[in-house]
Amino acid sequence: MTFSKDALAGQHIVISGGAGAIGLGLVKKLTDHGAVMTVNDLLPEDAALARFAAAEVNLSQMHYVRADLTQKSEVERLIDSAVARFGGVHTALCHAAVVKTGRLLDVTVEDWDRVMAVNLRAAMLLAQISIQQMLDRHIKGHVIFTTSWVAETPWPDIGPYHTSKAGMNQLMRGFARELAASGIRANAIAPGIVGAGMAKKQWDNEPDYRARAQKAIPLGYLQEVDSVADAFLFLCSPAAAYMTGSVLTVDGGCSLYPMD
Repeated sequence: MTFSKDALAGQHIVISGGAGAIGLGLVKKLTDHGAVMTVNDLLPEDAALARFAAAEVNLSQMHYVRADLTQKSEVERLIDSAVARFGGVHTALCHAAVVKTGRLLDVTVEDWDRVMAVNLRAAMLLAQISIQQMLDRHIKGHVIFTTSWVAETPWPDIGPYHTSKAGMNQLMRGFARELAASGIRANAIAPGIVGAGMAKKQWDNEPDYRARAQKAIPLGYLQEVDSVADAFLFLCSPAAAYMTGSVLTVDGGCSLYPMD
């Protein structure tokens, strides 16, 4: 996607789960276009910064905070640290997620609660506390949730995950509806099957998974991380200034029809 290199100049963006395979691509893309970013994950700081350096992220444009965002006090610490480093937060990216595999009939209470805590509760807390600091500083900000095409078209054996993503879509719409009068927007991006992390490993090593995934992707190939990052670049930019309450689906056609 072609945007000017300063398209996000003056923006302070906070992201959860920013040291993962997709998160790295988002941080690289957004900082390359002028944003400064406070990046959260669970990795120790040295290990996280090594990942960003290897990805050629300009470390002077980012601030790393290790924190468990399922805990409200940790989210408050993240936002306090972000504001102390770069000033008020303009955009919050609720991106962190985990997945547990297995049939819904076999899901344990512990696995269910873990997925809901990381994927849904942490997103709610990050949105809530980021928005409060926007209101306190009279910032007409933006919250963006990373959801998924499987929120609408369930994928076998990841029931807690696709349930959490469906809940996230409605959480986003609730924030959009409540905050519109204050000039604060909320949107979501729903990627497809991305060629990174667990999906890439399964694609490369599990023939049954690859056959199923190829059948589910009308365009026929795994989504590149850069295409996900392009969608975030668009939504973070002034080009999306009139969008709120929307799910931007960038999935290669996966959600066009059930794979069966």
